[in-house]
Amino acid sequence: MGVAEIKQDGITILHVEGSLDADGTQALEEKVVSLLEGGAQSLVFDFTDLDYINSSGLRVLVLAYQRLKKSSGKVAICGVKDYIQEVFEVSGYDKIFSMFPSRGAALTGL
Repeated sequence: MGVAEIKQDGITILHVEGSLDADGTQALEEKVVSLLEGGAQSLVFDFTDLDYINSSGLRVLVLAYQRLKKSSGKVAICGVKDYIQEVFEVSGYDKIFSMFPSRGAALTGL
C-alpha cells in the first residue's frame, strides 16, 4: 500500500494504491490523524489505483469522517473500481461518504 499526499485548492488529496488491508491501514491511519491534527478540513481519498479494501481500511475512512464532521469538514472518495464500489454499497458507506467518479469531480463537489 502506498499513499501520496497532494494539496490542491486548500484540499488534501490522498492517492492510495495497492491493498488497504491490515498491513496498510496503520500507515494510512497515522497519515490521516496527522493531517487532521494539522488542521486539514477537507480530505479526498483517491482510490483510482486501489485494488483491495477491507473493514480495517473502511474504519480509517469512518474515523476521518467522524472527526471532520465535528468541525464541519468534508470527506470525499473518488475513483473507486466497480468491485470496491460494491463493498461501499453492501456496507452502506456509499450513503455516508460523498462518492465521485474522478478526482476533478470530487474537488468540484467539495
